[in-house]
Amino acid sequence: MRIGFIGLGLMGSGMAASLQKAGHALVVHDIDRAAAEGHVSAGADWADSPAALARGVEAVFTSLPGPPEVAAVAEGDEGLIAGLAPGTPWFDLSTNGVMEVRALHDRLARHGIPFLDAPVSGGPAGAASGKLAIWVGGDRAVFDRFRPVLDAMADQARYVGGIGAGSVAKLCHNLCSTVMMQAIAEAMTIGIKAGLEPLQLYEAMRAGATGRARSFDIVHARWLPGNLDPATFQLRFLHKDVRLAIELARQVGVPSRLSEAAFAEMTEALDRGWGTRDAQSVLDLQRERAGLDPFGLDANAVREVMGRS
Repeated sequence: MRIGFIGLGLMGSGMAASLQKAGHALVVHDIDRAAAEGHVSAGADWADSPAALARGVEAVFTSLPGPPEVAAVAEGDEGLIAGLAPGTPWFDLSTNGVMEVRALHDRLARHGIPFLDAPVSGGPAGAASGKLAIWVGGDRAVFDRFRPVLDAMADQARYVGGIGAGSVAKLCHNLCSTVMMQAIAEAMTIGIKAGLEPLQLYEAMRAGATGRARSFDIVHARWLPGNLDPATFQLRFLHKDVRLAIELARQVGVPSRLSEAAFAEMTEALDRGWGTRDAQSVLDLQRERAGLDPFGLDANAVREVMGRS
């Protein structure tokens, strides 16, 4: 298929490369022309604008930082809306707000353009390897028709419901991840202050029911060894995701006290100037409050603990 792809950052570049490897013909665009060089060298065509990209492709995929960037790509004389022909679907791989997704869907529907929210999870390594989850909301028939394209980028592409469902799934996933990280930080600092050694405490907690479920693995490679730079997922982006999840909770009338507490932690970390650091840098606030130095655990030792259970 001839596919348009906009947004060639850490996530988008890997997914676009997967599409090329699968034999799809790409037309690419990014705010930074240099980001497209590798794809163009591999045979992709460059488009000077989103509108130009949309003309003559069978589908468009966007991978952008958040709601403002999605709106910017959509609008204007050179935006996607100006270039998309009726019947040409737009899959947005970005993490967006649910209300924003539904409003954009309704607007595009008036022009006969299918819009599907399709946020991803797996990080840059997953985008490069194809070990990704893609949660798709929107028209099931469009999802089924383009399933081979989605499968070229991800090993866990799935339809989760009507428009906005993909964004709900992604925000809930990232919210859960954030709350678990905060809970682990609190438990670790309490246990260490109570006299346990960090690695021994970590191993002990992983032997319990929750630990056996691998939820503790989230901090093993970054926070425990103090390996927070360079970021694999910047704090400013997780801050945005949790803000959107809390907005969703308010919209549907569900209290989110722990989520709001976690969000306040991330806001404090942003105020420290940590926005471009790894998202797990927020956990250092709790460590500092406990009066503890960075754990600095040996990464190999942590992996050995993981391998023993």
